[in-house]
Amino acid sequence: MSPTAELPQQDEERRLRELGYRPVLARRMGGFGNFAISFSVISILSGCMTLYGFGLNTGGPAVMLWGWAGVGLFVLCVGLALAEVTSAYPTSGALYYMADRLGGRRWGWYTGWLNLLGLLGAIAGIDYGAALFTGAFANLQWGFVPTPGRTMLIFGAVLLLHAVLNLFGVRVVSLLNSVSVWWHLAGVALIVGALAIVPDHHRSPSFVFTTFVNETGWSNPVYVAAIGLLLAQYTFSGYDASAHLSEETSRASVSAARGIVRAIWVSWLAGFVLLAGLTFAIQDYDATRTTPTGVPPAQILLDGLGTGGAKALLLVVIVAQLFCGNAEVAAASRMVFAFSRDGALPGSRLWRRVSGRTQTPVAAVWLSVAVAGVLALPSLYSATAYNAVTAINVIGITPAYAIPVLLRLRAGDRFRRGPWHLGRWSRPVGWVAVVWVACVTVLFCLPQSSPVTVGTMNYAAVALAVVLLLASVWWYVARRSYGTPTAAYGSDRDQAELAEGII
Repeated sequence: MSPTAELPQQDEERRLRELGYRPVLARRMGGFGNFAISFSVISILSGCMTLYGFGLNTGGPAVMLWGWAGVGLFVLCVGLALAEVTSAYPTSGALYYMADRLGGRRWGWYTGWLNLLGLLGAIAGIDYGAALFTGAFANLQWGFVPTPGRTMLIFGAVLLLHAVLNLFGVRVVSLLNSVSVWWHLAGVALIVGALAIVPDHHRSPSFVFTTFVNETGWSNPVYVAAIGLLLAQYTFSGYDASAHLSEETSRASVSAARGIVRAIWVSWLAGFVLLAGLTFAIQDYDATRTTPTGVPPAQILLDGLGTGGAKALLLVVIVAQLFCGNAEVAAASRMVFAFSRDGALPGSRLWRRVSGRTQTPVAAVWLSVAVAGVLALPSLYSATAYNAVTAINVIGITPAYAIPVLLRLRAGDRFRRGPWHLGRWSRPVGWVAVVWVACVTVLFCLPQSSPVTVGTMNYAAVALAVVLLLASVWWYVARRSYGTPTAAYGSDRDQAELAEGII
């Protein structure tokens, strides 16, 4: 890897203009803040904890631990390859802008829609997970019964909170993300430390690293183990947030690339420690799987630490999940803003508007949380719908990561590197990333439970097909209005029209 000296901020503004955009967002985020937003979105205390119950049924401890180690390595390759392209194109549009520049308008168009699906699915998955854990805490504290309807109401309140926080501007978002980093790391240390010291009984290393459990209804262990990788792959997503916030980051050509890579490897190490700590502390496997709280990690804490300790640590997890959801709303809203700035969304004139006071895309924030709310509505009727929402996130956003990398590989020497690049490792790392993404995209379209019924069907594939269909239809409506700028800002755009985007 060859990160060179960091660019001064004025050079970043000039580079943005060279890419075709007039700077309208406040560049108030530093390098640590940029790393922090991706680390907060990955959020091991959200992804690992929320899908831990899924892991208990789908492969069990062996798949969770070894799957985390293997998936993390491949995701690091994806992140390294994506960081290299991000350094060359540090814009809020991120993935779709890269694809447009390297492959043409249609590549950019479909990459943008996939990225948008993944980001909005991530908000739904993260905030609904926070609602589940909040319901589990309320169950322990007040005997609250977390029915689907009540969980949906909590989910709505969490979405509203994140919308309001994001309206205060990127400086507040950056501060919350910086706090989030230390909260996550301290939270993992606290949870694992408590579970290592307090319980009288712990599982053996043999149990933790070799036990395979299959409660999916499928008989093929290889298939079950492959499906079980969803826990890790879902958690390891959202690191494109560093790229989406690049127009608000100082020295973004280097800081955004570093932010992506650092967020992945720090999460990889801390997440393995968290999963191992939880699994060693399981007291009764079947009781944990079928816990009345609806959240297996809550049962592990309850059995190992008692009611008081469990409630205290659940609060730590819930706050971490709230940090995560807030960061994801920031990333998704910047994607909505950028995609609208290039005329890709219905109502683009509204969604690209930026507050003159906070320099925040207000309408884009509200659209992001509203669509996320709609995506989670099937959870009212299906117990497995939440797993489908998480799979929507994976199969939407993960292909969008690989497309710019594939196009960069295809471009060869025509690709103009940024100040952060992989040097001679660029091609081998890039091809590993592309092959891995192709595999997991197919994998997470497959049914997760047997028999496949209306209630257990994996609707992620349906959601993906619907979005691609809508994107194809909308292409013929919006293809004349959609387009990234082809030269420095102002040469091919009506500046008076774009000025309407500032309110």
